[in-house]
Amino acid sequence: MLNLVLFGPPGAGKGTQSKRLIETYDLMHLSTGDILRYEIADETALGMEAKKRIDKGELVPDEIVIGMITKIVEKNKQVPGFIFDGFPRTVHQASVLDEILHSREMSITMMLSLEVEEEELITRLLNRGKKSNRPDDQDVSIIERRLKVYKESTQPVRDYYINMNKHVSIFGMRKEEEVFSSIREAIDNMLNKKDIHV
Repeated sequence: MLNLVLFGPPGAGKGTQSKRLIETYDLMHLSTGDILRYEIADETALGMEAKKRIDKGELVPDEIVIGMITKIVEKNKQVPGFIFDGFPRTVHQASVLDEILHSREMSITMMLSLEVEEEELITRLLNRGKKSNRPDDQDVSIIERRLKVYKESTQPVRDYYINMNKHVSIFGMRKEEEVFSSIREAIDNMLNKKDIHV
């Protein structure tokens, strides 16, 4: 199986590149953001608890996110692979994800890290907020807090995958097509090295 962690701060382009990866490699997209927004729209207990955190620019607690991911992986054993988008966000989540996959005789193939400068991220998120009416994309102070939380809590996840020799850095301040071309090259190189077929 081809299991990818698509990594990067809010506004780095993970959702855009995920769509291209799904079409190219026939993978299942696991976006914690999309899952949580679905729960919020349905006003579930999980969704309401998550909304309190998201509106403040905070991370949703590990146990909630891990529970959701475990359930979805278990229900979709026959897919060619997964794109994990927005997960793992902490080293603890990365470690638990390895355990979840290992128990099902799977593993993470690689982490693709989209690199975008903070000023550009803020611009992208504000523009996205105008189009989508997402409250967490309309307030600069909340956006800055989200980026601060990302740096403090999520950046160490990069080191986790670097130490496993599974990390690839992708320069994200280019046209979508150029970014995706680099992503495909990184994946194809990894597949050839490991002789994985999708």
